[in-house]
Parts: sequence; structure tokens; C-alpha cells
Amino acid sequence: MSKETGLSALILAAGNGKRMKSAKPKVLCEVLFKPMICWVRDWCERAGISEVCVVLGPDGDEVKTHFPEGTSFALQQERRGTGHAALQAKAFLRAHAGGDVLVLGGDAPFVDDETIRGALGMHRESGCAVTVITAQVDDPAGYGRIVRSKRSVTAIVEEVDADDTTRSIHEINSGSYWFKTDFLLEALSHLGCDNAQGEYYLTDTVRAAVRAGKGVCAYCSPNADIAQGANDRRGLLRLGNIARMRVLERLMDAGVQILSTDGVLISPDAEIGRDTQIYPNVIIRGRSRVGEGCVLTSGTFITDSVIGDGALINASQITSSTVGDGARIGPFSQLRPDSRIGKGVKIGDFVEVKNSTVGEKTSIAHLTYIGDSDVGERVNFGCGTVTSNYDGKRKYRTVIGNDAFIGCNTNLIAPVTIGDGAYTAAGSTITDDVPDDALAIARERQTVKPGGAVKYRKN
Repeated sequence: MSKETGLSALILAAGNGKRMKSAKPKVLCEVLFKPMICWVRDWCERAGISEVCVVLGPDGDEVKTHFPEGTSFALQQERRGTGHAALQAKAFLRAHAGGDVLVLGGDAPFVDDETIRGALGMHRESGCAVTVITAQVDDPAGYGRIVRSKRSVTAIVEEVDADDTTRSIHEINSGSYWFKTDFLLEALSHLGCDNAQGEYYLTDTVRAAVRAGKGVCAYCSPNADIAQGANDRRGLLRLGNIARMRVLERLMDAGVQILSTDGVLISPDAEIGRDTQIYPNVIIRGRSRVGEGCVLTSGTFITDSVIGDGALINASQITSSTVGDGARIGPFSQLRPDSRIGKGVKIGDFVEVKNSTVGEKTSIAHLTYIGDSDVGERVNFGCGTVTSNYDGKRKYRTVIGNDAFIGCNTNLIAPVTIGDGAYTAAGSTITDDVPDDALAIARERQTVKPGGAVKYRKN
């Protein structure tokens, strides 16, 4: 989405994690592997809003790490309500005077970009000072109700203050708003805290706009989940379930085959190609990319990785790595960060690869560790091979050329190079470079002692 001028956003994120029983700020609690405030951040970006100010609490330093350079921050030292939080950003609002500002809660992850743009369109077309973003819900209990006249909003009535007629209204306040920035600045300066909680409420600015005849509109989003939030871990689970099914339905609509939804958790930032099959109990985190026609079997766990077309990932873990087209991984293997697996590679059971490049059509059948290595194409690893990359102080690389054959139970003591077409004999411990097409045998010759086993048993 292209950036629009005159737009800014204020994200209220000063809440603590007390009711979540968390040491972190509430907005960093995750919905489908993603902190709630990162959902809000990304919706703003997709809606074309680049000028953002985040209002933080005293424990908000970690929240800053989730925002790009150039983001503004304001501190709410005392948590005294949403209006008080917005007031802490008055310097940011003054810097963006003459425009329109979107106010969002950092713990409302489902206020999507289509809703933001739709509400902005109404806000600008109507010329209202405030546009409240609302939703129609089946059960409005606990939410502020939207009371309308024919053309505008006349009040937002909290449930505790509502009569029976008002409680029957199903249009609710989502807690998100578009304001004319100049009006918001003026209204915030006149807020009072004459209420049971002794707090300053953002909804009082709506009342001020109505009294001043400046016009208040309500944009009813087609997304009924925009008001969903969480105040405890049970609420967080509810949000996660909503997000999970949204992601799975979006992927199925795009041609991904979900064999069963049981235990399938896929990040909202993941991309998966058509005709890929997802078995039960598959987890995909972060900004992972899975190609077309892949098969991901049960027990697969992928984080921030790229999987090429036609790959099979069989009950294996892949973290911050790349897997080429047609590769076969697993079962029960692990690709640790910075592994780059070429096209057509076969990695069998109980194999671990770390910070290594593996060339096309190489086979690492089973029970092998490849760490800090550069492996060529069409290499064959026998069972039990280990690259010994660490001497207790430093790590070293192993280099293996094309078409090499590494015998079973070979120990490659890095730094060492195995040339193109070279072979190592089974059971060898290789400490020196092996030239192209050479055979390296590094093991003690077998000795047989007749009757030695009998003596051993007696002793």
C-alpha cells in the first residue's frame, strides 16, 4: 500500500501484563506466535500509515525493539486511562497538526487494513471530527454501545450506564477511532477524570465532539472480530483460535490442502504455495515461505525458513534455513540456523545440519552431524559421519568437493578439505586434507587375538 500524506497513527500500548500473569507488557503477549502489537503495527503499514507514535508504559523498552527506525514513542508514567495515554503523545500530535490521526489499542490484533481504509474514507467524506470504528456482534455484553441518530453518532454508552433499550443494541465500540488531529489535541486538553475510576477516557472526546456539534460518524466494519481483545490467558487462547482458523481458511482458499486442522498452527506472516499438503500437528512460525506441491508431515516444525517447490519435510525441525526444490528431509532431522540445502538433497533420519551449505543431489542418509561445512554436489555420506568443528575455543569449517564419498563413521576434524571425487574409508578419523580422487584410510589395522574373549570374561 502506498503511503498517504497527512495520516498518522497513535498506538496505545502502556498496559502491563499483570492480568496475563506475565513479566512482559501485555501487548507483547503473542497471538499465533506474533505479539499483539506487531499485528497492529503491520495493519497500519498495510493501510499506508508510516507516521506512528507508540505510547508505552514504564516497562516498555522491549516493545520498542518491534518497531522500525523513525517510529516515535511517548511515555505514560502513570496508567490513568486511554485519554491520559493519548495526551502523553501531544508533541507527536502537534507535529502532525492539520491531518488525520488513527488511534488504536496495541492489544487489538484484528483491526485490519481494509477496516482502517474504509473508516478513513468515511471520515474524510463526512468531514466529521471523529469517526468511531464499530462492529455488529451477536453478544455485545461488556462493550460500549453505539447510539445513533439518522446521520451521526450521538453517544457511546458503556454497559454499566446503559438502560435495557441501549443494552439491546448490537453495534459496539471497537476502541479504534479516526480523529481530525487538531480536534483531538483540543479535546484532550479539556478532559476530566470525574468518574469512579478517576481516569481520563478517550470516549469523552466523542462526547465533546457531539456537544460542540462537530460531527461524529461510525464506520461499521464487516470484520466482526475487530473489537476482540484479551485480558487474560484464556482470552489470549480465544484470539489464537480465531487467528488460526482465519489463516487456515485463507490458505485453503489459495489452494493449500489441509488434511486435518488438528494441531496445525501457521503464522499469519507465512506464505504457502498451492497443492502443498499440510498434515495434522504441523507448526510453521514467522515469515516462512513454503513452495508449491510440498508435503509437510506430522511433527514438522518450521521457523523463519524457505522451502522450495516439491519438497518433502517429514517430521523434522527447520530453523532459519533454506531448502531447495525437491529436497527430502527426515524423518526426525534438524536443520539449525543458516543451513542452505540444495535441490534434490536427501537428508534421512537423525541428521543434524548447522550453518552449512549442502550442494544439489547430495545424500546424508542417517545418524550424521554436518556443522560449519561447505559440501559440494552429489556427495554421499555414510552413517555416523561427524564434522568435528569445535576445538573448545573456536569453530572451523569443513570443505567437501563434488562427488566425494564419505564412509560410515568418518570423523572429519576441521579445518579440513576433502577434494572432488575423493573417498574416505569407513571408520577413519581424517585430520589432513584429502586430494581430488584420493582414498584416505585413517584407522588402526585390525588385530585378532585367539581366545582373548575367554580371558576377558574370566577377568
